[in-house]
Amino acid sequence: MRLSDRLLDFLWPRKCAVCGGAVDRPGRHLCCDCLMRLPFAPTDGLCRKCGRDAPGLNGEFLCSYCADELKPAFDRAGSALRFEGEARELVNAFKFCGALYLRRDFADFLEAATRSRFRIGEIAFVAPMPSSLVNRFYRGYNQCRYLADALAERIGVRTVPGALRRVGNFRKQSTLRAAERRQNVKGTFAVTRSGARALAAAGKGKAVLVVDDIMTTGSTLSECARTLKAAGAGKVWCVTLARTVSS
Repeated sequence: MRLSDRLLDFLWPRKCAVCGGAVDRPGRHLCCDCLMRLPFAPTDGLCRKCGRDAPGLNGEFLCSYCADELKPAFDRAGSALRFEGEARELVNAFKFCGALYLRRDFADFLEAATRSRFRIGEIAFVAPMPSSLVNRFYRGYNQCRYLADALAERIGVRTVPGALRRVGNFRKQSTLRAAERRQNVKGTFAVTRSGARALAAAGKGKAVLVVDDIMTTGSTLSECARTLKAAGAGKVWCVTLARTVSS
C-alpha cells in the first residue's frame, strides 16, 4: 500500500461496503467474508461469443441468442459478476451514487475476468464505454472510464479514453425490450480522432477491449464493436463488471 493510503486508513479506517465491518483486505473496501459471498460469474460452460453461461455444460458453445437474434459484432465478451443481490447494490452505488472508492475492488474482479477470458498480449488498447452528455451532467463522471483506467493499469495496456463518443438521440436502454434495444442503439456511436489514431497504430491481429459496467442483451456493446470494426479494428472484445441474470 502507498504511504498516503496507510495514513488515510489510520485516520479513517476502512469499513466494508457490504457489512460495515472492518476490512481485512489492504487497500480495498470489501472484507473477505463479503467478497466470498458475491455472485461471481462462472468461467466454464460459456457461449464463445457473449459469455452467457449454461449450467451443466463444459467448454464453450454458441448460444441461440448470438446465433439467431443478436448476431453480435464483437468477437468475444465476458463478465465478472452476476448482477444480483449484493453485487447489484454495489454496482448501482458505483454507477449512480458516486461510490468510486470501490474501483480497486472492481478492478480485481475485472482483471480476473479479463485474464481468464482473453489473451492479454493481443489487446492493443482499452476503450471505456462512452457516457452520454446527460449522464455525465447528472452523475458528474463516467463510471466506465474509472473501470477502464484501473483495468488497463492492471494488465499493462494503455487506455484510449475518448476512442468512442455518443452521437444522435436514443432512449434509455433499461426501459426497452431486447429487440427495441438493438434498434435503439443503431448509429449512436462514432470513432473519434484519438480512436482512429489508436486503431491505425494497432498491429494486425490485435484486439480492442471495450469496458462497460453492466451487460444485459449485449446490444450496446455490439454496436460499439460494429463502429470500431467499420473504422478498422480487427477484433473487438468486451468485458463488463456485471451481467444481468435474465438476459
